[in-house]
Amino acid sequence: MLSLQHISKFYQNGGNKNFVLNDISLDIEEGEFVSIMGPSGSGKSTLLNIIGMLDEPNEGFHYFMGQPVHNLKEKQRSALYKQYIGFVFQAYHLIDELTVYENIETPLIYQDIKGAERKALVADMLDRFQIVGKKDLFPAQLSGGQQQLVGVARALIAQPKLILADEPTGNLNSKQGEEIMEIFQTLNKSHGVTIVQVTHSEKNATYGSRIINLLDGRIDSSTKL
Repeated sequence: MLSLQHISKFYQNGGNKNFVLNDISLDIEEGEFVSIMGPSGSGKSTLLNIIGMLDEPNEGFHYFMGQPVHNLKEKQRSALYKQYIGFVFQAYHLIDELTVYENIETPLIYQDIKGAERKALVADMLDRFQIVGKKDLFPAQLSGGQQQLVGVARALIAQPKLILADEPTGNLNSKQGEEIMEIFQTLNKSHGVTIVQVTHSEKNATYGSRIINLLDGRIDSSTKL
């Protein structure tokens, strides 16, 4: 599904390069559930953002769904992202001016899905995450955990082929966290959705089929579960 070859991300500091990612090569097959772990500052979120085309490396080659991402124009990358990828952000990234309902609906508008079908899909998500009563509220009126649930619902609604999750349960209580991880596991095992998550949680990491440990911007180890 995706292949990163000799990916580096660095910042120039005078004559020196400060590497965030240093010569990362990584292949992820369709249907895998990969957990990326490592200490703070090891490059986990940067790697996830590069996989998700939200950030660009300074060096290396990035292939996704057979497309050479490193050669694509921004508009082409954006189209690829919207068609195939759902992103669950640690900081929610909800749109403040939109209600819960409208936030969840947004990816469907990008995909030109008809109004009646959008309505049914959003209703299903509101029900699944038990937030029907919150649908007319704005993000600022929600707790952190509720905002995270809305973020997950928005990421899943367009039925992406790849879900990228940055600390997906970081702001949830343990019960909500387990429910989210079980939803991810079901999507992966029953629907073949590929999932890549960044997590500090050993428990969450074991939901996956492979754990990749980063250290100082490099892959320190890769373990199949």
